[in-house]
Amino acid sequence: MRYDVIIAGGGPVGLACAISLGRDGRKVCVVERSPAHVLADPPFDGREIALTHHASEWLKSVGAWDEIPAGNICPMYTARIETGKSGSPPLLFDAPTAGPDALGYMVANHLIRRALYRVALRTPGVDIRAGEGIASSWHDTRSAGIVLANEERIEADLLVAADGRFSRLRAEAGIGAIVHDFQRSIMVCRLRHPEPHANTALQWFDEGQTIALLPVAPDDRPGSCSSLVLTLEPDEIARLKALDGKAFSEDITARTQGRMGQMTLESARCVYPLKAVYAHRFQAPRLALIGDAAVGMHPITAHGFNLGLRGQEVLARAIANGAGDAGDPSVLSRFERTHRRATAPLFAATNVIATVYTRDESPFLMARRAGLAVANRLLPFKTAVTNMLMDRHG
Repeated sequence: MRYDVIIAGGGPVGLACAISLGRDGRKVCVVERSPAHVLADPPFDGREIALTHHASEWLKSVGAWDEIPAGNICPMYTARIETGKSGSPPLLFDAPTAGPDALGYMVANHLIRRALYRVALRTPGVDIRAGEGIASSWHDTRSAGIVLANEERIEADLLVAADGRFSRLRAEAGIGAIVHDFQRSIMVCRLRHPEPHANTALQWFDEGQTIALLPVAPDDRPGSCSSLVLTLEPDEIARLKALDGKAFSEDITARTQGRMGQMTLESARCVYPLKAVYAHRFQAPRLALIGDAAVGMHPITAHGFNLGLRGQEVLARAIANGAGDAGDPSVLSRFERTHRRATAPLFAATNVIATVYTRDESPFLMARRAGLAVANRLLPFKTAVTNMLMDRHG
């Protein structure tokens, strides 16, 4: 079996890359451990993705947007940032009055993955090997390939690692990574509450905890539904997960100081370790890293998937502009230079902000409050951040 490109990992970014390459006429094989029925109908994993305008336009261009039920797409009109106890003046970012009317769109991760799988299935040139494990892989100056668990051998011009921020292929290639362990865990789940979310995304750096409440599209039930992203020490997250639904809802209502009324748990509670990852290199001979295997962002800027989507676009464009060989060194060098310029500053700035805004010593608390107050008065700064959040032009 021979392909132009083998993609290890059938998550959203891996599937998006396969679609891009298939639309360019490439023969692509996606290898994913999850069985086909899981790819066709992925379970809820708690993650809500804040899609920028550039990301949503790309999804529309390939037909994936139409595969997401309209009632599950929630426009975000305002981003609200607070620090310290509730009641401190917030920093607000609103959609521009000249349009478009939303900063971005909140969509559940499992719905994006399902939509991309449906599109990938009907994309000419794309083969999806679901329920398959990779026993070994190789990539050198001449070729790349994998050996499946059933001993089947598949070769290609390029091997793409889209297997997550703890990428096995990255490690086996000897590519190191900057790993920023924040010594925290994140719990994500959906909560219903009587007060409307007003299509506002809240990021609240409270003392001892960080809380995000992200708007989820309303349905036919009373009240609003929001996605909770709660960051705490791992032991405290484990304790909260062990509570029954009623006790958990009471705890979160108290943590949010009742600002949206009585909270009611609406979904499973999913927990993830909080670690940011940045690979030392994004490529090796006939190997490219995309998605979290290249850059695993802290969720504070909500740009993880958007950067992953951009990375696969950059790789597909570099291949399309090359001489024909998808694994040519000049192609991979061009991809790495472009993607590193786009991701390195944001990765560094995000980690600094995440560190400063989660320290609770008095000097940090004072600096945080002063910083938000000053930023709220700086129109050019707010305009620049709004443009970054929206990413209208990629």
